[in-house]
Amino acid sequence: MGTFTVEKNLLQDGKPVQLISGAIHYFRLVPQYWEHSLNNLKALGANCVETYLPWNIHQPDPERFCFTGMADVERFIALAQRKGLFVILRPSPYICAEWEFGGLPAWLLRDPSMRVRSSQPAFLQAVERYYAELLPRLAPWQYDRGGPVVMMQLENEYGSFGNDKAYLRTLAAMMRRYGVSVPLFTSDGAWQEALQAGSLCEDNVLATANFGSRSAESLDNLAAFQPERPLMCLEFWNGWFNRYGDAIIRRDADDVGQEIRTLLTRASINIYMFQGGTNFGFMNGCSVRGDKDLPQVTSYDYDALLSEWGEPGAKFFAVQQVIRQHSPEAEQFEPVGLPHRAYGAIALSRKVSLFATLPTLSLPVKSPWPLTMEEVGQNYGYILYRCHKAGPGKVEKCRVVDAGDRVQFYCNGEHLATQYHEQIGEQIPFALREADNVLDLLIENMGRVNYGPRLLAPTQRKGLRGGLVIDLHLETDWDIFPLPLDNIDDVDFSAGWQPQQPAFYEYCFAIDSPADTFLDTRSLGKGVAFINGFNLGRYWYRGPLGYLYIPAPLLKQGENRLIIFETEGVEVGALALLNKPVYIEVTESTT
Repeated sequence: MGTFTVEKNLLQDGKPVQLISGAIHYFRLVPQYWEHSLNNLKALGANCVETYLPWNIHQPDPERFCFTGMADVERFIALAQRKGLFVILRPSPYICAEWEFGGLPAWLLRDPSMRVRSSQPAFLQAVERYYAELLPRLAPWQYDRGGPVVMMQLENEYGSFGNDKAYLRTLAAMMRRYGVSVPLFTSDGAWQEALQAGSLCEDNVLATANFGSRSAESLDNLAAFQPERPLMCLEFWNGWFNRYGDAIIRRDADDVGQEIRTLLTRASINIYMFQGGTNFGFMNGCSVRGDKDLPQVTSYDYDALLSEWGEPGAKFFAVQQVIRQHSPEAEQFEPVGLPHRAYGAIALSRKVSLFATLPTLSLPVKSPWPLTMEEVGQNYGYILYRCHKAGPGKVEKCRVVDAGDRVQFYCNGEHLATQYHEQIGEQIPFALREADNVLDLLIENMGRVNYGPRLLAPTQRKGLRGGLVIDLHLETDWDIFPLPLDNIDDVDFSAGWQPQQPAFYEYCFAIDSPADTFLDTRSLGKGVAFINGFNLGRYWYRGPLGYLYIPAPLLKQGENRLIIFETEGVEVGALALLNKPVYIEVTESTT
């Protein structure tokens, strides 16, 4: 047992200690690779690892908690302890992290009055139920009980969202009530307004700052705000995230090394990210430009010290050298990558249209008017709205009223329009050719906003929020098909296929030994991919990525099965598995 306290310095067992930490998100890596990443963090010369804990992963539904597989945070903590690393945990209700809805569970939005990140009783009750399950699992791993966890986060960048101090104090009391005894901290932007709004210094909660440049100025600001407390950059941004249709953001390794050199002379540091990993499934976050939601890509490579696939790059060696010069006693050694392999072309085995296999994937919810994704109990993925219109008749015009995020409109299986952001609401001409016309709206939830006041916007409720106007009236009597695609094995490939429709494509291939590989998506349009039932994430022809990363533990020796859900009517007879990532050139923002 020991003590870890915050006074004028960070004190381990009464002696000053400087934390040199790296961010690794266990939920963005397959568990088989956690040890590889932690080993490389040790090789860097770091003495600590930091991670967020996403609420939406650990409580995917109100009545269900998950702490297994990629959500087994205790296993991750135990591995870090075996490597001799301290651990900083960030179990705040909101994490940002460029993660879907900032880690807030989408099921909160089933309550139309819900106000997240506030002292609203309904929100706090939901948080307490989560903490009652989560925090007793974390408490035994704290430093004062023989574990490696030295600090926990109270809230994340709250000063860029609100200043509800009653909310912060309630969270602090809740964390203490459920067994948190190590120091608490907040993290905010390094300017006075953000620090003042988001901190709780008067309650002995350490304020830390997040920034990626002008380190000396940022530390001066933090020191002026909190003069009698130790300085820590809780997130030193050494890279950045990427959005669809934007060029990839890179940062010079020497620049990163110089900033970290400046930081280490005055402060503890957490390098964000050490390894970014992957937004598997539908977990990519969404940023904002003006009033537009801009979803982020599947890769969370972040131009970090280790790549998405665990390869040390120039930044790793630049930072390792800085740490060696600053702390000659730090243990350092050569980092290692992971083997990757090209498996070549894999041929199309079977295909089926979404409309044909719809009965095997979803049971319809019947409603006089459209219901949002949240209202039918769905959190992520796609949702299909179907109604019938009598005919035949003259050319009609219709328009979609208020939908999120991307709408594809079909009449009798024929694609008539795709609308996204500013196009939603534009007129769509179509003809009623049959006695009974089937109108389908396939809507994709492309990821909820993860930062800022837009967390509260009505647009974070997905699907058809308004309706479909034909002539001047709203259509009624809908069949609503939730499509979270968490039952991919239920696709019926014998049901039939039609060109130019959303469809599932199956590719079967055999390998002798699994290694990391990269699915080349450049010939595809838009959709998601599944390997042996695991959702690898989204792809989109807009770039900048032309690949999806497939870690070796998701493959099997012998027969493997890749399923593509392609929404753009693109049929590809063969796909390629490459030994390196590939990209789609984006010369300027197209989003």
